[in-house]
Amino acid sequence: MSAASLSPSGYADTFARDHLPPADQWPTLEFTTEWLQYPERLNAGTELLDAVIAEHGPDRPALRTPDGEVWTYGELSTRANQVAHVLVDDLGLVSGNRVLLRSPNNPWTVAAWLGVLKAGGIVVTTMAALRATELTPIVQKTRPAVALVDHRHVEDVQAVRDSVAPDLVVVPYGGDTADDLARRVEGHAGEFSASDTAADDVALFGPTSGTTGVPKITTHFHRDVLSIDNTFGRALLDLTPDDVVACTAPLAFTFGLGMLVVFPLRAGACALLTESATPAQLADLVAEHRVTVLATAPTAYKQILASDRLRQLSGLRVAVSAGEHMAQATWEQIEEQLGLKVVDGIGATEMLHIFISAAGDDIRPGATGRPVPGYRAAILDADGNELGDGQEGRLGVIGPVGCRYLDDQRQRGYVVNGWNVTGDTFVRDADGYYFYRSRTDNMIVSSGYNIGGPEVEEALGTHPDVLEVGVVAAPDEVRGSIVCAFVVLREGVEGDAAKVQELQDHVKGRLAPYKYPRAVRFVEAMPRNTSGKLQHFKLRQMIESEGPEGRA
Repeated sequence: MSAASLSPSGYADTFARDHLPPADQWPTLEFTTEWLQYPERLNAGTELLDAVIAEHGPDRPALRTPDGEVWTYGELSTRANQVAHVLVDDLGLVSGNRVLLRSPNNPWTVAAWLGVLKAGGIVVTTMAALRATELTPIVQKTRPAVALVDHRHVEDVQAVRDSVAPDLVVVPYGGDTADDLARRVEGHAGEFSASDTAADDVALFGPTSGTTGVPKITTHFHRDVLSIDNTFGRALLDLTPDDVVACTAPLAFTFGLGMLVVFPLRAGACALLTESATPAQLADLVAEHRVTVLATAPTAYKQILASDRLRQLSGLRVAVSAGEHMAQATWEQIEEQLGLKVVDGIGATEMLHIFISAAGDDIRPGATGRPVPGYRAAILDADGNELGDGQEGRLGVIGPVGCRYLDDQRQRGYVVNGWNVTGDTFVRDADGYYFYRSRTDNMIVSSGYNIGGPEVEEALGTHPDVLEVGVVAAPDEVRGSIVCAFVVLREGVEGDAAKVQELQDHVKGRLAPYKYPRAVRFVEAMPRNTSGKLQHFKLRQMIESEGPEGRA
């Protein structure tokens, strides 16, 4: 399937389709199982709420929080429908308009996300941790009409509105002001006739972390939202209405969106929404709330082990690891101590969720897994040709979802001969299991978060004492990798511990705090080639020979 075969859109605002990649740049899309057959008209918001309530009733718990708040499916449906009314009736949302969401994981965010879909809007979900400088290119590329924002995180959105989006309507929620979304929904009906969207109308714009500071905007259709459940959700998770699911990833990460919204709601299960928790606290919450399915990064599992909290996970029937590769030693330690076989997996924002994984007795320790039913994979050489078993190369994937960047020339780099090429190096064995080797691009993956080195370089470069800077990944036993910055200071400035702290705080003030350089090395000059280009590989060599802290 390609762009040429799209069905008639249900949107009045044609922005999304107008900016999809040309048909010849699309990946191959395949719908190879019975669960992946969709009608022409489909609204994911309806499927995630109305269809589930019809099967399981309105009184089952859908969302809960650590402080004891519980929303039933009926309550979630009422609030999502009321949000849709506010968007359409009060704010004049036109189908196909974009709505920016910015919040930690909480029930109102889920209601807003579903309400946008039912209203015929396109969701642009962003992390609460992002700063105005990071939000600006997202707003410029997606052009939202409305922003629904947790009241604690409004300031940056207002700053972006004032600088580049004067027509953006910013609505807070969770506070006590008269314009709060919770106040606005009062008086609106709890029913809403969902917008008549096509299955291949865009439902979601998912910004990537980016490696250059300019995020790529991935586009996902209404049918794509269901496809991740009809593949990984059904084949590997197999949730039941009695499950309670926890995940540490923000809803702005498609991993978190799947684990906390799509998969639980489709099954009639309950999601535990945590705004923040250390791994040790997470383990205690799992025990306290009788969580049966947990999804988090390998780093969190390692820290739970280190804090002697693994026994708190004894009530789990499924543990999922994604965001970065899980070390075999960590997997084996959990299996040995708890008898729990962690489900490892690899996904991508471009593909919406996990496409290679294994569960139960199908797990082969050390391997990421095999293609999830509905997907196929291959190992590709530099020219996009398929390699054989035992040969290391680039991972290519084809399935019911695929990369379609919003108006971005980088589409040509991700899609090669119809394959989605993820930027990961793998090798496949004779039994079809895929083993992770490394990243093929310059993304730094730290504790499951993707961090673009050039973005951190740019932030550090704005400090008045910094003359030059280079940022690379440094290996770290706990986080997998950390951000390591090499800095040339202006003459007369001392590179001491106080300066390190000052530079780290400077980055935290301009970027999401998790992106700050945990290691800072002061050097007299940067390694450059004859054309003046910074040689990042030499910085990595310095780390290999001297460590991230150097001789200091």
